[in-house]
Amino acid sequence: MDVSLTMWLLTVLGLCALITADFFIGGRKPHEVSLKEAGTWTVVWVVLAALFGVGLLFLGGGQPAGEFFAGYITEKSLSVDNLFVFVLIMGKFAVPPVYQQRVLMVGVLIALVLRAVFIGAGAAIIANFSWVFYLFGAFLIWTAWKLIQEARSDEEEEEFEENRFLKAVERRFPSTNRYHGTKLVVVEGGRRLMTPMLIVMLAIGTTDVLFALDSIPAIFGLTQDAYIVFTANAFALMGLRQLYFLIGGLLRKLVHLSYGLSVILGFIGVKLVLHALHESGVAVPEISIPVSLGVICAVLAVTTVTSLRASRKLERAAADRSREDADV
Repeated sequence: MDVSLTMWLLTVLGLCALITADFFIGGRKPHEVSLKEAGTWTVVWVVLAALFGVGLLFLGGGQPAGEFFAGYITEKSLSVDNLFVFVLIMGKFAVPPVYQQRVLMVGVLIALVLRAVFIGAGAAIIANFSWVFYLFGAFLIWTAWKLIQEARSDEEEEEFEENRFLKAVERRFPSTNRYHGTKLVVVEGGRRLMTPMLIVMLAIGTTDVLFALDSIPAIFGLTQDAYIVFTANAFALMGLRQLYFLIGGLLRKLVHLSYGLSVILGFIGVKLVLHALHESGVAVPEISIPVSLGVICAVLAVTTVTSLRASRKLERAAADRSREDADV
């Protein structure tokens, strides 16, 4: 899809306007987010993404629209995995519920900026080195295998481990261990100190870079259009804050999520390898966007259904054990 500089600027300005409206309407005043509020905003962001996809359909045809929806759904499903880590981060830094919305808003904005840098670099590499599709495909297949291994492990408790960047910041800049409202920096005893609010925002924003390592190659496996890659990532990330509050309690019930994501990443990895072979002149079939979209949606649907069934069985088994223990 041929996108002019004017279109890019209008898109970025439009996204900035939506983010600003989100902040002033729902996030300006710190408060605990209700399920009703989270559900309403989640629907709003999904509808906005759908309208954007329909707009692409009218402006560019079915190909870019299909690529956007496939990319958006993939990024949205992969971002759900981020929420597990966000829960760990919130617990690690003991973020009061009233401030969690502000933390997520700024953290997601940091992640969006960093992903834009990743997308720009990825687009430049792909434009000059077509063999990189082999690397992306192999990396996604390897990541899919690692996800399966992690899902099959017996680790029951996870802990958030600070990344090197965050540790370097904490060593270099003194901080206080007490929250001061939404302030990021305070002055105590003549010293300028970082608050936990700033540290946890950096933790969420920079930790997302690790997730971008597989999500960016994954969406480039669906489309090489940098405009679609960026907008799909933007819409997926901007609705992530509300999704955190909406399904936070349901995350533990998605017990098969890692298996579903591994299938999706493995599928896209194979698609990338086939595309690379095709670009090299090898007569191999390529997987179309409609097929990709159908496979992704089917995998997510099956994963959700099997996860909820497995969770109900585990809950019933736990309830039966509790009754047996009470009888004893």
